Amino acid sequence: MKLHAALALLLSAPAQAQVTVIQNPETPADAKANDPSVPDAYTINEQFERIVVIQVKNKVDLLHGIEEMVQKENIKSGVILAGIGSLRGYHVHQINNRDFPTRNIFTKALTTPCDLIGMNGYIENCLVHAHMSLGTGAKAINVHLEPGTEVFTYAIVAIGVMNSTDLSKIDDKSYR
Repeated sequence: MKLHAALALLLSAPAQAQVTVIQNPETPADAKANDPSVPDAYTINEQFERIVVIQVKNKVDLLHGIEEMVQKENIKSGVILAGIGSLRGYHVHQINNRDFPTRNIFTKALTTPCDLIGMNGYIENCLVHAHMSLGTGAKAINVHLEPGTEVFTYAIVAIGVMNSTDLSKIDDKSYR
C-alpha cells in the first residue's frame, strides 16, 4: 500500500522547474540611507474612478493580456483588486535576500499546471506590478508575475482605476 501511494505521488509530481538566482546590479538607490524627511508610512486617500474586469483566455500570456488591456483601457494608475483562474505553467520571481542590492529567484515551471488563487498589485504609470498566489497541488506559492505565464481555462483580473492619483512613490524603493 505504501509503495502504491509513493508511486502515485511520484507519477503526479510536476516536471522539474528551472530555477535561476539573479543578483540585481547595485544602483545608487541601493546605497542610499533612509531619509528622515521621508515618513515611515503614509497614506493615499482616493476613490476609484471605475473598476475594470479583464478576462484572459486559454493559451494567452497572462502578463501580456493584462498589459494589453491596461493600454486599451488607458489605465495609468490603479490597484489590482483580485485575480482567479488557472494556468498551464508559470514564470515568476521572488525576493531572496534581506539587504540591498536585491537578489531574485526566477522560477520557470512552464509545464506545471496550477490554480491562480489570488492576485493583487498596482498599475503605476501604465506599468503592471502583479503579485499572485498559486496552488500547484502539493503547495501554494506567492510570487511576482513574469512574462511566459500562460493561461489554461481563463484568468479574471479586477482593477480599480485611479487615474487622477499619483502612485509614483508607491513602487519606488529609493523613496525611504
